[in-house]
Amino acid sequence: MSDDTMARAAAEEHEAQTEHEGRAHPSDRNYVVIALILAVLTALEVATFYVEEQLGGFLVPALMVMMVVKFAMVVMWFMHLRFDSNLFTRMFVSGLALAIGVYAVALTTFKFFG
Repeated sequence: MSDDTMARAAAEEHEAQTEHEGRAHPSDRNYVVIALILAVLTALEVATFYVEEQLGGFLVPALMVMMVVKFAMVVMWFMHLRFDSNLFTRMFVSGLALAIGVYAVALTTFKFFG
């Protein structure tokens, strides 16, 4: 099989898989836009250091919201969970929930028995 034939077969297989999944993968432009959004959120997080006194009790919730938004964007776009099977998303969320649960139990153990 020639390289050209193999390339065409791979392209057709990718197209069929994309149609089967129902969603096309994003272009490079989309990734650049997401990277810029993440950069702006990171700049906002760094800027909170300089206005810490003005934010008062709003500091931690603001940082937590920005952290969760950035986490979700990285997971959904750069880990491709947005475009893969829902099975992978469920597996990731299950593992994340288990890790959070283990972390919470460990913190509780140190609080009560430490």
